[in-house]
Amino acid sequence: MPATTFLALTLLATGAARAQDAAIADPEKDRAAILAMQGEYLVDFAFDETVLLAPGYERASAMRSGGDEVVIVVEDTPAKVVLQHILVDSKSGHVTKHWRQDWVYEAPQRWEFAADQTWRVRDIPADKTKGAWTQCVYEVSDAPRYCGTGRWNHRYGVATWTSDRTWRPLPRREYTKRSDYNAMNVENRHTIVPGGWTHEQDNTKAVRRADGSTERTIAREFGFNDYQKDTDVDFTPAHDYWAATKDYWARVRARWDAALANPAGLHLKTKIDGMAMIIPLFTQAGEVQEGKDVTDAEIDKVFAEWVEPAGPEPVAAK
Repeated sequence: MPATTFLALTLLATGAARAQDAAIADPEKDRAAILAMQGEYLVDFAFDETVLLAPGYERASAMRSGGDEVVIVVEDTPAKVVLQHILVDSKSGHVTKHWRQDWVYEAPQRWEFAADQTWRVRDIPADKTKGAWTQCVYEVSDAPRYCGTGRWNHRYGVATWTSDRTWRPLPRREYTKRSDYNAMNVENRHTIVPGGWTHEQDNTKAVRRADGSTERTIAREFGFNDYQKDTDVDFTPAHDYWAATKDYWARVRARWDAALANPAGLHLKTKIDGMAMIIPLFTQAGEVQEGKDVTDAEIDKVFAEWVEPAGPEPVAAK
């Protein structure tokens, strides 16, 4: 068979498979899988560098950590689900607002990590978003982190969602320790399992230029986050915190949404750790929890100082 004929048949088969997947999409079953991630969990985080890609690079030590975390439903509609994660220290009862995940069915657009501290909105091709859910992940301050688009698979009685490969900034576990790479190219997989759910990450650590091209890759990493239902910890402090501050954080999210909707995208003027925004926003949330009033002007002041429209997109060098 001529190579061109084989390629054409392969492309036709791939297109047919995608069309079939989209045709049998069951958004309600997908949404039930997403909502199954809510609950109270004991979480184990594990990250291991696997394939070494740069000459002379030495494998970093494996990373292990864990915590107690509750996942709360913030929004639930047929086409959008928002889940907020909140950590609780089981000994002290101290609460820390953690990451957030937004799920949108057949999203026409998503924002993408374009360069250091810069995110831009991109259209999602119709064939990619048909029957698919786009997950966007946010920092503890509700600043953007990364998005991915993929379909849920229920074929074997187990709900699994796999994203396409997208870019994300350094994770918090690394950017206080590493300066030899500045971005990760990732594929994420969420699976609903008996007693909880899992989050697998296929990460490639890379040095990325300002124009979005890749200068070099240094290593691949496998991440495995295991969420198992936890009945031994009192999560009341987390629920109380969210009940007291959820309206405040909704106001914060509205400002991020407006900034991300700017056609130019957004740029953060903070250092990569984001603490210049995290500290004042967390302080304001604490004041709200204590019953104090935080005005819109006070929130706007934080955003005006640290968030700005992104500049023109760099032109890739020829």
